[in-house]
Amino acid sequence: MFYRVIAQCTQALQSIEVWLDKAEQHAKLKKYNVAILMTSRLAPDQDHFISQVQFACDYVKYGAARLSGQIPPKWEDNEKTVDEVRARIKKTVAFARSVTEQQYEGASERMVSVNWAPGKSIRGDDYLLQLTIPNTYFHLTTAYAILRHNGVDVGKMDFLGSVAFS
Repeated sequence: MFYRVIAQCTQALQSIEVWLDKAEQHAKLKKYNVAILMTSRLAPDQDHFISQVQFACDYVKYGAARLSGQIPPKWEDNEKTVDEVRARIKKTVAFARSVTEQQYEGASERMVSVNWAPGKSIRGDDYLLQLTIPNTYFHLTTAYAILRHNGVDVGKMDFLGSVAFS
């Protein structure tokens, strides 16, 4: 289960590539700098698009690492351009895909510690279900909504990405 869920979250991250293509096209068509979209937000007290992508990447990266018994890689949150955001996504996808299914053995019982709750830990299955999945999709949805709110022509299938129909 862990391998497949992280793979699904990884696939969801890759959908952002299509959104970025559409964001660049929209900015070009409307004759403005795409950087405006990268720093857009839905509310004044909310993090901007790039931060939402960084957070989504982090939840996938942390999930893959912690659930496979590894220390998560540390990356600076210094992306400012579309190309840098794309690089962050690619780096996250590459790391998540480097974790084999066998490395997740015992993940459900593995105790996971998180930075924001010092001295506390959570079982691996609860970490996946209560933190990794909802947070990944929360930040993906927020990033999607920021683009959509700003007129970028993204739709539901852009969010879903490829679906494995039989």
